[in-house]
Amino acid sequence: MSAVGIVLLFIFVFGGYVMAGGKMAPIIKAAPIETFIIGGAAVAAMLIGNSMDIIKGAMGGLGKVFKGPKYKKDDYLAIILLISKILKTLKAEGAVAVEAHIENPEASAIFGEYPPILNDHALLHLICDTIRLQVVSSSTLSPYAVEDVMNAAIKLHHHNEMKYAAVWAGMEGALPALGIVACVLGVVKTMGAIDQPPPVLGGLIGGALVGTFLGVFLAYGIVGPIAIRLAQIIDEEGEIYKVVMQLIVANLHGHPMPLVIEAARSAISHHNQPSFAEVFDGMRGK
Repeated sequence: MSAVGIVLLFIFVFGGYVMAGGKMAPIIKAAPIETFIIGGAAVAAMLIGNSMDIIKGAMGGLGKVFKGPKYKKDDYLAIILLISKILKTLKAEGAVAVEAHIENPEASAIFGEYPPILNDHALLHLICDTIRLQVVSSSTLSPYAVEDVMNAAIKLHHHNEMKYAAVWAGMEGALPALGIVACVLGVVKTMGAIDQPPPVLGGLIGGALVGTFLGVFLAYGIVGPIAIRLAQIIDEEGEIYKVVMQLIVANLHGHPMPLVIEAARSAISHHNQPSFAEVFDGMRGK
């Protein structure tokens, strides 16, 4: 929907301007230079204020805005089935049987059934590191202590992911001011040609004002919505980490399987939430 929104943005803004009798020629003439100043300054400010890793993440987040969250309903079903199989193996066969799976998940037959999970290294570490606590522990683990550890890991991961959205939010705040910078430079140029006839001065002033327009237009029409949408996607993708935590913690509490599954399902948005029947059918291998 983001691409559709951008198309509609241009149609309504510039369409309304043309319908009101405005001429596109002054905008088209001034836009390349004004965009060069504003866009170049925005990119430079991004480089000044962020590490290269964060910039790469922000650019990757731009792709998410157009593709949407990477985890769908089938992935949430898969993570429930995966964790359930690991915990079942741990309970039935003991720590030795599970150790090979968590120490080398890429070679694990259980993890191999769910390739998308193997591609998310942060999610993989959360699963393996937490299960490893149960494998190496010489005593019964406190569910509350494990929940605290997992909560800390999830919060840190979410905090780091939100830095990518913050890059775009920062650019949103900078663009209107950079548009004013471009406009002021245009006014300086105009004042240097003060001896020119009114039609020439009018064109120069109009070109300068295009800078202010572009700064505001890009900030609130494109970059700001990108920041908002990316933050929404990061929040939604974070649900799968909470599902892992709910499954493991509920199992440590010794809850019956229906309650364990419901604890996991409660952390999933309704449009991605598998039904009870789908989960149980998956566990039976249907």
